[in-house]
Amino acid sequence: MFEDLTSKLDRTLKRLKGQGKLTDRNISDSLKEIRRALLEADVHYRVVKDFLQRIEKKAVGEEVVRSVTPGQQIVKIVYDELVTLMGKSHSEIKLAGIPPTVIMLCGLQGSGKTTFASKLAFFLRKKGRHPMLVAADIYRPAAVSQLQILGKNINIPVYAEDGSDPIRICSASVKNAREHSRDVVILDTAGRLHIDDQMMEELAQIKEVVKPHEILFIADGMTGQDAVNAAQQFLERLDFDGVVLTKMDGDARGGAAISIGQVTGKLIKFVSVGEKPDAIESFHPDRIASRILGMGDVVSLVEKAQESVDLEKAEILEKKLRREQFTLEDFYEQIQQIKKMGPLEQILGMIPGISKQLKNVPVDDSAFVKVEAMINSMTPEERQHPQIINGSRRRRIAMGSGTRVQDINQLLNQFQEMRKMMKKMKMGKFRGAFRPGALPF
Repeated sequence: MFEDLTSKLDRTLKRLKGQGKLTDRNISDSLKEIRRALLEADVHYRVVKDFLQRIEKKAVGEEVVRSVTPGQQIVKIVYDELVTLMGKSHSEIKLAGIPPTVIMLCGLQGSGKTTFASKLAFFLRKKGRHPMLVAADIYRPAAVSQLQILGKNINIPVYAEDGSDPIRICSASVKNAREHSRDVVILDTAGRLHIDDQMMEELAQIKEVVKPHEILFIADGMTGQDAVNAAQQFLERLDFDGVVLTKMDGDARGGAAISIGQVTGKLIKFVSVGEKPDAIESFHPDRIASRILGMGDVVSLVEKAQESVDLEKAEILEKKLRREQFTLEDFYEQIQQIKKMGPLEQILGMIPGISKQLKNVPVDDSAFVKVEAMINSMTPEERQHPQIINGSRRRRIAMGSGTRVQDINQLLNQFQEMRKMMKKMKMGKFRGAFRPGALPF
């Protein structure tokens, strides 16, 4: 997400380093580059124009604060304006005082509404809610069965009726939710390949009858300005409350995320960043701005760790580290904790400075699979006491895991080096480092 835009802005801002003052000349040259980068990222041209005017007004003639370079100062100005551009603050889902809360999803066909509906349900359940999904798209082939499968996979009920009226389905689902103590109802409404009067009239009737507490427009982040244009048309006809950007883990250039809020006046509430049920993030403008400028996102990283890490296991691991009893079994357990946090490239990208270093360097999650296979091919005794793994045992483990003896040697050598490093470190440094989920590699 935003990799291309990040690299272009980074190159532009580096040119200001070494200057003693932000002048008309160096600011003008940098703004031209920033303008080009934003337009190539498919940011709306009017948004780019206003954005650059605000930066120029703030930057020209600014004296550089002592120990702060012009490059650092312009980064701060660009950061502040990006945050303002994307909405200034995080916007939560509005929950009803008297349940159930009704959340209506709308958007064009193919934008990812159905998949997002299941992700939102999964997200809300982790927050202590009891959601129910509603299959209100009776037009798209297999739309109902798709939602039922997604609901079954995450153990969340789906309300559906065969060949019925979508307005009646939505209305009946709210009554059903009350009867079954479901405090959130998520309506997966029908989309079309393009906006038409029939679709908008149906959505307007659902809104009138059900009176949803929150209407979310689902936009495909990969369609760029097409998503912004569709959002404008939906806003005129339906007046939604917030925006969700899907498919932001693919080839999305980021233009929709930067300009859709400014154009519609509505805040982005979520971004969808993968296919798994938990591949959803609350949208925080300050954190996204930080990622765009290659400054990482430590807060989101910590939140992911807190959600994924078993604190009881972390306590046990800390005790083992203090006693120098860290084994391959513990190493394997830490890999499982990391995998719960999401794709490795995404996690590393949240660490300040890492995203720049990883540019054009492939980060392969399949490396985990290889290590897991090698450890799973060991006996319990070998995992607890890796020093007993001799030549014949290494050949057996390699054969059992589909790897080479050299791979086994590399794993064991790296593990021994890691144990030596831990032994040299003062044990006081471990207190809190593994709480929650610090990683031993």
